[in-house]
Amino acid sequence: MIDKLITKIKKTHAPIVVGLDPMLSYVPEHILQKSFGEFGETLEGAADAIWQFNKEIIDAVWDLIPAVKPQIAMYEQFGVPGLAAFEKTVSYCQKKDLVVIGDVKRGDIGSTSTAYAAGHIGRVKVGSREFTPFHEDFITVNPYLGTDGIKPFVEICKEEHKGLFILVKTSNPSSGEFQDRLIDGRPLYEWVGEQVARWGAECMGTSYSAIGAVVGATYPEMGKVLRKLMPKSFILVPGYGAQGGTGKDLVHYFNEDGLGAIVNSSRGIIAAYKQEQYASFGPEHFAEASRAAVEAMKADIEGALEGEK
Repeated sequence: MIDKLITKIKKTHAPIVVGLDPMLSYVPEHILQKSFGEFGETLEGAADAIWQFNKEIIDAVWDLIPAVKPQIAMYEQFGVPGLAAFEKTVSYCQKKDLVVIGDVKRGDIGSTSTAYAAGHIGRVKVGSREFTPFHEDFITVNPYLGTDGIKPFVEICKEEHKGLFILVKTSNPSSGEFQDRLIDGRPLYEWVGEQVARWGAECMGTSYSAIGAVVGATYPEMGKVLRKLMPKSFILVPGYGAQGGTGKDLVHYFNEDGLGAIVNSSRGIIAAYKQEQYASFGPEHFAEASRAAVEAMKADIEGALEGEK
């Protein structure tokens, strides 16, 4: 799957992943009213609204990007109907030939990790039959329970040719409370990055590993160090746009081949119509505003990378 992601990045010239993290407050009123009219102000109505919202955005941007990243919490909050909307979103994106990174941040041990991995990137047996419940292409994983927590995911990645993005240095302001703590004179995130590289050696694609890392755009100097520690790991970079990251912050996340990183923007794209620079599109044309935001992000990153050559 890592080879497909790289092929898609090369084809679109856009190392961009759109975060499909819908809140009801992002959904325009006309969509809400239609869904509530059919299902009432219920969990089913909310789930239908976010699905309809997602679908219009996907239809507007799918040809510009290689991948999407739905954050499962935004769906889980609406219970079983929300999870159904999550799976429907994954399926629809894959029909558009997009790579799907399930942002699920699972992290446990033993049979629990195996069950998480089977449900999201593997298979479950039911009698004589097998099913792929959520069938994402990659998922995000929390490594802070150690190898016991990661090994079951790695094994299923090898079996199913799927991938992982392992949390190394996250973009949130308080991440340093633990991730920056010094161990033998080096921050914890560096030790985790080195371990990600070792896990990744078990799952090599043609030029990069299927085991990547999450490193926030808000910490470019740390990203520079981690790029060197994980030369064969793709880096998923959150924190662009709404969280303050810009194209110039990202140059060190890429290797000299122009690959090695994919940059996420969530509300900066899916709620673009609420931003001043895209307000002229209005709520009725929110998906067109999202497309314009993707094009602007692509130009920003391209310009920054060109400037480094």
